[in-house]
Amino acid sequence: MAAVGIVANPVSGKDIRRLVAHGSVFDNQEKVRIVRRILKGLEATGTEQVFYMPDSYAIVGRALRGCAVSMDVTPVPMTLTDSQDDSTTAAAWMEANGVGCIVVLGGDGTCRAVVKGTRRIPLLPISTGTNNVFPSFMEATIAGLTAGLAARRSHQAEDLGYRSCCLEILSGDTVLDVALVDVAVHEGSFIGARAVWDVDKLSQIFLSRCRPESIGLSAVGGQLLTIEPQDPVGLHILLGNGSKRVSAAIAPGLFRQVPIASYETMSPLKAYPVLSDRCVLALDGEREVEVTPSRPVRVRLSIQGPVVVDAAKVMRRAQKDGVFVSTH
Repeated sequence: MAAVGIVANPVSGKDIRRLVAHGSVFDNQEKVRIVRRILKGLEATGTEQVFYMPDSYAIVGRALRGCAVSMDVTPVPMTLTDSQDDSTTAAAWMEANGVGCIVVLGGDGTCRAVVKGTRRIPLLPISTGTNNVFPSFMEATIAGLTAGLAARRSHQAEDLGYRSCCLEILSGDTVLDVALVDVAVHEGSFIGARAVWDVDKLSQIFLSRCRPESIGLSAVGGQLLTIEPQDPVGLHILLGNGSKRVSAAIAPGLFRQVPIASYETMSPLKAYPVLSDRCVLALDGEREVEVTPSRPVRVRLSIQGPVVVDAAKVMRRAQKDGVFVSTH
């Protein structure tokens, strides 16, 4: 039986949007309780091996102190940097060591870091925050059941849910970075506080998905079009004076009027230029990539993003197969 991985980010749910908007702080003790329930769900499926990313707060280690399980729960052998690179390193190790499903506790940024380490392993992303689009809220016990079942069928990954599109940042033909939901062009030449909340400084937004009920930068596109994560189409928005203004919830309790100069759908594999030659690209809401005149960049929609596990689909399959039904 394939192992299951756990990547729990100790710093998710605590960025500057809690100061400039009305987002809730998601404390690490709650993450410990979530992991306990995940472990119990995994155990109920007969999972024998769990690998987890170690972290400075010891989320999984603390969870184990109050939760006796029969599984072998082992940290990934890695050196911590206390940065998003830890999630990437752990995910890459899990791919190399045959993990069948990764449960991710974090936000869009954590999921993005995991995908930089692997696009092969199916992901079950659980939101631990209030400004997220890629992960979703779900009861952790059911998440554990789902991940354990999904790991058994990881060789049929796309039967477990859907393959998400993503956005690739290109310099020439080289992929510099990746975003799962949105890329925003932030006019300015320094990264500073990574989280983005001031839309007045944005000139372009690229989206791999958007819905009217979303929050964050994808909410801007969500008032124009609906694009599902698996749809082979994206959205490019040019901000500025035009005939449209969108009222969007760009953070919890924070609404902004966003002027739309124009917008167009994005085709897979076509690269769209970043028009500013001195700016910072925010990937999934956090400023990451500096653009200079000597290094122009483009954004490309890829249909080869990660497989995202659909809990309802997996649990219905278990119902059909009678996984949790016995006769006597």
